[in-house]
Amino acid sequence: MSPLVTPNPSAEACKLWEFLSDLSGKRTLTGQHCAPLVGSTRLVTVHRQTGHYPAVFGQDFGFSPPGTWDGINFRQRIVDEAIRRHYEGFIITLMWHAVRPIEDEPVEFGESIQGTVTEGEWDDLITPGTEIHERWKSQVDVVAWFLKQLRDAAVPVLWRPYHEMNGKWFWWGQKRGDSGYRQLYRMLFERLVYFHKLNNLIWVYNANEVGEDVDPYPTYYPGDDVVDILATDVYRRGFAQSDYEQLLALAGDKPIALGEVGAPPKLKVLRQQPRWLWFMVWGELYAYWQEREAYQALYDAESTVNLEGLPWATVAQPKLHHPLLR
Repeated sequence: MSPLVTPNPSAEACKLWEFLSDLSGKRTLTGQHCAPLVGSTRLVTVHRQTGHYPAVFGQDFGFSPPGTWDGINFRQRIVDEAIRRHYEGFIITLMWHAVRPIEDEPVEFGESIQGTVTEGEWDDLITPGTEIHERWKSQVDVVAWFLKQLRDAAVPVLWRPYHEMNGKWFWWGQKRGDSGYRQLYRMLFERLVYFHKLNNLIWVYNANEVGEDVDPYPTYYPGDDVVDILATDVYRRGFAQSDYEQLLALAGDKPIALGEVGAPPKLKVLRQQPRWLWFMVWGELYAYWQEREAYQALYDAESTVNLEGLPWATVAQPKLHHPLLR
């Protein structure tokens, strides 16, 4: 088992890492993303349709105005929920659609997250002492404050920063070369690990499935010394074997995962691609319920692990905490 890239990782991160490393190549964890506005209601949707809770609970720190789908006002609730779910046994994965460092939160998705930065703005971003770099640090520090609550609550986190960088739809996307995305990722690593002393994060390099206008996985890889797990998001190509093999070649002995999927992989896919450590469905599972038998078989299979299959799970029936009932 290779060590975690974070120096002196927390005991909880080490325990999770040991479990994940042992599981890699043997079985696949089921997972579900839960959007900021709706809290954990999707966990119940999955249970009602499959009879199981997923093993991996995902959330996003958000970026949009308070009360909207990705509202930044939900961050404290997300952290509280993550702590609660961790102690019920769920594995926690978090991400952040980061605002452009040339503006302040909240923002609109299309205008900011999917916006652009000029070459000069990017150069300022990666140059310490500039106004844009200082603004970026302040934005990171806000999220770090929430991540510290998880560290102090002994919650390890699968952390997926600046995902889908090999596509061109986010402001951090397709920034090539050592002064591009790789530098941004390493800046974030240094800020969170060395400045904020966050030792509970397991770092996930999370790209997008390769395709037309989407670059190969190695193009933006920041280095083995800052990546624990390699992941990809699959929405269009249907779990292409070539994507799987390319990511495996880059990962070496590091685990690989499906960071986001539009629809769960079928058992046939997992038989052909057994190294996927987890998959996380991005939307509502019921949207794919026309293939009910296939997805029921996925959650029932010996090759997958749901919440009740985790060795530390403490409850068979987690409680629903609906945001509208608070």
